[in-house]
Amino acid sequence: MTGQSIEGYLATHDFFEGLDERSKKFLADSAVVRELSAGDILFSQAESADKFYLLRSGEVSVQVPALMGPALQIQKLKEGQILGWSWMIPPYRWNFQALALEDATVLEFDGSIILARCEQEPTFGYQLLKRFAALMSERLDAARQKMMDQWDPPGFA
Repeated sequence: MTGQSIEGYLATHDFFEGLDERSKKFLADSAVVRELSAGDILFSQAESADKFYLLRSGEVSVQVPALMGPALQIQKLKEGQILGWSWMIPPYRWNFQALALEDATVLEFDGSIILARCEQEPTFGYQLLKRFAALMSERLDAARQKMMDQWDPPGFA
């Protein structure tokens, strides 16, 4: 991780901007570094979700698996992007799958611990919910756009 601590990295990351130092420290303490090899599946659709990720290096594909054939790639994520919001919303199941397109390093956050803190401290929870709601909107809009590009019947908007 280029020698920078997790806490130091979060302190400079836009997604965490505006959170108080105590919250950033808690989030840093809830994260571990995880290495991925090209082809590794980070998570699969419909599996239990209890984590989220911050991509430190490499490239990860967010996909919708197909019943037959290759998965539909929704987005390619690169360094600095956040991945995973399903840990926050019942029924706590992944809505997409994620595949490492190349060797990658992620920060893996323990969503169970963070969710418990959100319940105990509603102000902290609301701050995270606002950030993740924007991420959800972006990811779902990308999925909608990709599906429109792939399947474009007349009159479909």
